[in-house]
Amino acid sequence: MTTTSLSGKAVVITGAGAGIGRATALRFAAEGAKVLVADLNVEGAKDTVALIEERGGTAVAVVGDLSRPEVIEEVVATANVTLGGLDVLVNNAGIMDRMSAAADTDDAEWERVLRINLTAPFQLTRAVLPHLLEQGHGSIVFTASEASLRGSAAGAAYTVSKHGIAGLVKSLAVMYRNQGIRTNAIAPGGTATSLQVDAQKDAHGPSVVGSYAYNVGQVSAADEQANAIVFLASDAASNINGVVLPVDNGWSAV
Repeated sequence: MTTTSLSGKAVVITGAGAGIGRATALRFAAEGAKVLVADLNVEGAKDTVALIEERGGTAVAVVGDLSRPEVIEEVVATANVTLGGLDVLVNNAGIMDRMSAAADTDDAEWERVLRINLTAPFQLTRAVLPHLLEQGHGSIVFTASEASLRGSAAGAAYTVSKHGIAGLVKSLAVMYRNQGIRTNAIAPGGTATSLQVDAQKDAHGPSVVGSYAYNVGQVSAADEQANAIVFLASDAASNINGVVLPVDNGWSAV
């Protein structure tokens, strides 16, 4: 897929130091976009930037916790100053929970997962929107999850956070569709990334969720998720808005 509409565009990608985020950053750069790599991991972010620059692309890194207001401010400022603006935001960064059922989810797990998976991308989107609205166009793509579509793909905290992302996507699509801004999400199925689940085997949640694991099917490569993100951000998807797109080899159809 070649999407020349992305050439010269300024793209912010969170969680771009590894996995789906890195694959997405490389894919945008291959299309000629300028990329801001945002990640908590210093080495991961630097490595992604280096990979893009080795291939003749333009990239810059911002390292920090995106749940901190000052890091969000730095991302937006760097995009505007270094990349010359902001056309696409990819809210990809996220963490897994411990597959805990609600009765086993303590406040610390709940608050951490919701803060990183839902509150931080909301706050970054809120910070970016004035710039997109001023220029009258832009695309926002979230990495949701199969857990956005059902209750059998993760624990309580993660499932709620990703259902929240689905709701946010739809709200943004409705509120800003007449102002040139499209918002969509992918819902990955099983994907080969470094995302880890720290689950206790004897806990109630894993014992239940594990019984659905046979439905996952073929595990995808991060590149396959990146291709869907780039498509949704491009002009090839100009009339697609408010969609949570499963990228799961039919898992959501089982």
